Amino acid sequence: MFTLEIDGVAIAVINGSEEVANDLFTCDGFKDDIQTMKSDGKVLWNGTSPLKIRAATEDEIEIFEDALAEDDSEEDEPYEPDARHAEASNDDEAQDGEDDEEEEDADIVFLVDIDEDAGLDS
Repeated sequence: MFTLEIDGVAIAVINGSEEVANDLFTCDGFKDDIQTMKSDGKVLWNGTSPLKIRAATEDEIEIFEDALAEDDSEEDEPYEPDARHAEASNDDEAQDGEDDEEEEDADIVFLVDIDEDAGLDS
């Protein structure tokens, strides 16, 4: 698992490979999201600070696993991917010529509290 860190703050953990973590944490759609999302009234990313991707700590892995276990209910609606992310992914595949390869699934858990009144539209 890998953690996205911004300005020394662990922001999110992903359970994909390092390549998947780099791809998802640095794609334009995700960067747009973290420039909009807020924690304690402050945006997660100012658009200029480096996005550091590193191996997750044991504590971060535990938080990730607890969050997935808590979220694993039948009441949840099925996940629908953000169209911006799907477009970027399709563009990348077309450029790489790897349309036939299966994408690796990954889950992302935020390690900071996201403000309810700011961020992504539900």
